[in-house]
Amino acid sequence: MKISKLQYISQGITAKEQAYNIRQALDHGADWIQLRWKMATDEERLKLAERVRRQCQNYQAIFIINDSIAVAKQIDADGVHLGLDDEGIEKARKVLGQGKIIGGTANTITDVTKRIHEGCDYIGLGPYRATNTKEKLSPILGLEGYRNIIQYLKNQDIHYPPIYAIGGVGLADIQSLLAEGIYGVAVSKAIAERPTIVSDFKKILE
Repeated sequence: MKISKLQYISQGITAKEQAYNIRQALDHGADWIQLRWKMATDEERLKLAERVRRQCQNYQAIFIINDSIAVAKQIDADGVHLGLDDEGIEKARKVLGQGKIIGGTANTITDVTKRIHEGCDYIGLGPYRATNTKEKLSPILGLEGYRNIIQYLKNQDIHYPPIYAIGGVGLADIQSLLAEGIYGVAVSKAIAERPTIVSDFKKILE
């Protein structure tokens, strides 16, 4: 399955902010939305997820849920993204089934090989640089970090799924990241602040 090279990871403290930012991203061409709303109760997240699911269907965009296998299952989302401290990839596959997209976070070579072994459909590898979006930040990778990890996988002849750079990635970073073998990027703040930038990202990523 060919997947988009640009993911928008939703941002916003309230349901209203989340919904507005997601709609703006969709209106400006985003075709992959990851709902990430840490401040919400389960009930609030479910309600927003149902609404966004319908929107994404209208826009023919992929819609995945951050962290919650249960919500992804309940609303029949396209998949789920799981952090290193979240529920397991194997559990997600069992609950959601083979047809769904299951992504996982990674920060180190050990994390990446673990994710590959678990059978992730894609890996969100980062952070590229410091970002305010996450409270507990893993060590910064920078371009050299991506280079080392991709080189290791190639040297070991390990087949790996699409890897997305995440964490403060800007337009000026994309060419260098692609040159190192990164498949795409996951972006939050830059798109929330200026949704028109979606087309710029997509143009460079093509």
